[in-house]
Amino acid sequence: MNKVIKKDETKSKSESNKRIKEKDLYSAAYELFTTKGFQNTAIDDIVKKAGVAKGTFYLYFKDKYDIINKIILQKSSSVIKEAMEKTEEKSFDNFIDMFLFHVDYIIEYFKENKLMLKIINKNFSWGVYRRAIMKPEQHEEMRRVVDIFIVNMELRGTDEKESEKILFMIIELIGSVCYSSIILEEPYDMDTMKPILFKTIKKMLEV
Repeated sequence: MNKVIKKDETKSKSESNKRIKEKDLYSAAYELFTTKGFQNTAIDDIVKKAGVAKGTFYLYFKDKYDIINKIILQKSSSVIKEAMEKTEEKSFDNFIDMFLFHVDYIIEYFKENKLMLKIINKNFSWGVYRRAIMKPEQHEEMRRVVDIFIVNMELRGTDEKESEKILFMIIELIGSVCYSSIILEEPYDMDTMKPILFKTIKKMLEV
């Protein structure tokens, strides 16, 4: 006897196939961007590796820049989430020590995952946080980091707008120094630069 397929089952299967295709496109793009580089990777390369039709790509992404921006946000969000979880496992007497531990975890993560850092490049920036904040339901951990930072800065006498500006500068500084020191080893390697970076961040937080 043939099984009767209900409408809901068909819809569920269709949604599942869509998620699989989108995941395959993300995986293919990430691998190609890390091995061939963004400029040397074409959309044709991505869809071929993902095993989908070219038209399928445009169901999920506007162009190649759209998919790399989403990959950057996705990967950055993953790193931030992991760092947040590790930070919450510790007990800190003050906000600055907690924040520096969080930053240190991210730096050490990038040292061990250089391919991810190459993809994120200098785009591990305030823009990542801004995009995440626009969709807090998808990137709750990033929203939490920003909220925790602002609340603690306000307790130290810094208003919300100034706190955002300080966080912006810190994030841009971390992203730039990580890429230059870990990937290029310029002007020095990350272990040499880290104490100076932390000293600078600490001064920025002690306003």
